[in-house]
Amino acid sequence: MMILIVQQFKKLMMIDKIRNKTQYDQVQKMIENFIKKATDGGGFHSLNKKEDAELHQLSLLAADYEKNVLQIWPLPVSINAVVQQKIAEMNITQGKLAEMFDMADSKLSKILTGKRDPDIHFLKAIHEKLGIDGNLILERV
Repeated sequence: MMILIVQQFKKLMMIDKIRNKTQYDQVQKMIENFIKKATDGGGFHSLNKKEDAELHQLSLLAADYEKNVLQIWPLPVSINAVVQQKIAEMNITQGKLAEMFDMADSKLSKILTGKRDPDIHFLKAIHEKLGIDGNLILERV
């Protein structure tokens, strides 16, 4: 199996860029095979230097394709999306969250739907009560 991966890699390494979905799928399969080998071996330290370099190069090719063609990287993250995710993780209602924040449910609803800008009270509450990183909050406000 690894011989096939190396052969595929040598063919693909003739390219400096992934140009279509077929090439991307081939690169992804090769990355998955390297990850499986590393997992079976107890970690990435089980890859030899050549395999490690190949995995690194394949990862760079895939990341470039994802960013420039698929446009999935990096994923945009909004404060509202993070708060909604936390509500789901905590399995609470928006009303319960408003109560935790000592805030009117209508005010919280307007902030989460984008009809009202978040205020300092809300931002402080999501940091302190939900554990949302302060740097993320500052970057997104």
